[in-house]
Amino acid sequence: MVTFGRMERVSLFHSVVYTGLLICAFLLDGPQPITFILGLTHGLIWIGMSITSIFAVHYRVINLRLAVAIALLGCVAPFFGSIEFLRQSHSRGR
Repeated sequence: MVTFGRMERVSLFHSVVYTGLLICAFLLDGPQPITFILGLTHGLIWIGMSITSIFAVHYRVINLRLAVAIALLGCVAPFFGSIEFLRQSHSRGR
């Protein structure tokens, strides 16, 4: 079952994986196979989140703005989706 909270947790995990990928690729000079595994994980999570966000918008779990942040900006930097999740989570809490 897709919920806002579960998608938020996956998005935050995705940001952590991407941060690890950036550190391995640029600061540690790309040690293999760690860089490959983190890159593959980032790509698979992004694809999964993008597909899930289509259904989540359809079933009104998330709004279109969040889905765009996940699908379009998530491939370059998943931080946009995580920030938007945190912003909307804070708004829902009010």
